[in-house]
Amino acid sequence: MSEEEQTQEGQATAYELLGGEEKVFALVDRFYDLMDEMPEYYGIRKLHPVTLDGSRSKLKMYLSGWLGGPNLYIEQFGHPRLRARHLPFSIGMDERNQWLACMYSAMEQTGVPEELQTRLQEAFFGTADWMRNREN
Repeated sequence: MSEEEQTQEGQATAYELLGGEEKVFALVDRFYDLMDEMPEYYGIRKLHPVTLDGSRSKLKMYLSGWLGGPNLYIEQFGHPRLRARHLPFSIGMDERNQWLACMYSAMEQTGVPEELQTRLQEAFFGTADWMRNREN
C-alpha cells in the first residue's frame, strides 16, 4: 500500500475493508483517546493542542482518502503537504515510535482484522518515518 491505497479493479480498498467512514472515524477516535489517556504517549500528546478536536477531525478526513475512501481532507484543505505541516514539530524516532504504537493499539482495540493491521502497519510506518525531522 502506498500513501493512497492502490487497488486493482474489483479489489476492496483498505477503507472498505475497515468498514467505511464509521470504522475509520472510530479508529481515529480511539487513537486520540489513547494518546490523551496513556502516559507512554505523552511525547506525542504534548505536540498537540490542549483540545484534540481539530486533530481528530483532520486525521479522520485525511485517513478517509489515504485509505481509499472519499478525499475529505483534500476537498476541504487541498493537498495535505504532510511533511511540511509537521516540520514545525520536533519529530524523532521516539515520537515516531509512540505514534505508531498508539495507532497499532487503536487498530487492535477497534477490531481491525489482523491481515489488514499488518498491511496498515507497514504503510503507517513508512509515513511516520518520513515525518521525522531529527535523528533521535
